[in-house]
Amino acid sequence: MAARNTVTAFVNATVLDGSPDMRPQPNMAVIVEGTKIARIEPAAIAQVPSGARVVDLDGAYLMPGLINMHVHLCGSGKPVSAGDAGALMRRLDNGPGRAVVRRVLLKSAQTQLMSGVTTLRGAGDPLLADIAVRDAVNAGRADGPRIIAPGTGVTVPGGHGAGLFAQAVDTPQEAALLVRELMAQGADVIKLFVTGGVFDATEVGEPGVLRMPPLIAEAACREAHRLQLPVMAHVESTEGVRVALEAGVDTIEHGAPLTPEIIELYLEGTAQLPGRAPSLTCTISPALPFALLDPEKTHSTETQKVNGDIVCEGIIRGAREALDTGIPVGLGTDSSCPYVTQYDMWREVAYFAKYVGVGNAFALHTATQRNAELLGLGDVTGTVAAGYDADLIVTRDNPLDSLSALARVTHVMARGRLNAHPRVKRNAALDAELDWIMDQPVEALGDRA
Repeated sequence: MAARNTVTAFVNATVLDGSPDMRPQPNMAVIVEGTKIARIEPAAIAQVPSGARVVDLDGAYLMPGLINMHVHLCGSGKPVSAGDAGALMRRLDNGPGRAVVRRVLLKSAQTQLMSGVTTLRGAGDPLLADIAVRDAVNAGRADGPRIIAPGTGVTVPGGHGAGLFAQAVDTPQEAALLVRELMAQGADVIKLFVTGGVFDATEVGEPGVLRMPPLIAEAACREAHRLQLPVMAHVESTEGVRVALEAGVDTIEHGAPLTPEIIELYLEGTAQLPGRAPSLTCTISPALPFALLDPEKTHSTETQKVNGDIVCEGIIRGAREALDTGIPVGLGTDSSCPYVTQYDMWREVAYFAKYVGVGNAFALHTATQRNAELLGLGDVTGTVAAGYDADLIVTRDNPLDSLSALARVTHVMARGRLNAHPRVKRNAALDAELDWIMDQPVEALGDRA
């Protein structure tokens, strides 16, 4: 990576600025000074500073770095049984064990970066290791993307994530105390697990059963907002969305079909953090494998398969209905879930376009400028404009023609640090399955799409 105090001039670039209706701007120069974009001007008249590192893109496409709104850094996406993950975390809860977990998470964060993700928001990881990785990156001790870190999540006994990437609380008072403790440890956001998920559902038809009592969710949100922290929440049922929004959750993760009452809760946003409208994070990547692959491949039971279909339908319908009613929608991958790697944000962008039915430009806008706005970073990153952080990626082909161009990033710059030859270690077996999923027609989901 080039040092942050250098000047870099990208010349002969075709700029995609991240706006909703972006169009290619050919023959441009983008001048980066230190960590910021200094100027954007036609290459023919650009004044490149003396001593600048000149990168001739020969017409390649330069755009904002991708922003991944939902990342667990603790896994690779390889479909394996979690087993007694809680017991493993307890064994690792010591100095050497925490160092091991931090190394795993840092490697995942760097994989995200090398695949084009220059900002990510964590969704809960073991032992507060994401906060340690964020601090190492911010201090310049390690290369990595900008990380919005929750530390561990907040759940209830037997709730989703308990023991692995969430701590359980029994009462509203314990929830408020845990929020304060996470804040003291450096959390940027609070993650709640309001409902169950596919793997912990016990009955057919109940993949998002309500786990967290409303009073606990309300106490956690109230304390987080008092501390000026936003709240994100795992929710996979319509009932869960209602409870979470009424409690004050700012960002619904995954989602479900909407009702008129829920639409009103989203649009009014009376219980949320002032200044941020409630939003939905669409995560199609973990849902499609359950819907399209054989259960033995996803290590799921027949009950989990049926429930996975329900969740897949809910995520897609929820995102469509949200966009139709003016509710802000962001994108995240839920990396570490089965068949969700740390290097495939581009697939989530492509799934969004394919299944939610938006254009390629709007999908790319959502993964860049829109996601930045939803993180409260809309004046910092997500846009190719003077004064913004130099969070940039380059692709040889035009992603507006095919979003698969985002799978082949040739340059990555994160806050002014350039990697001109990003490399990602891929899992060929996973990629083959994911390529098959990508090739399936929308009709393969039947009534779910």
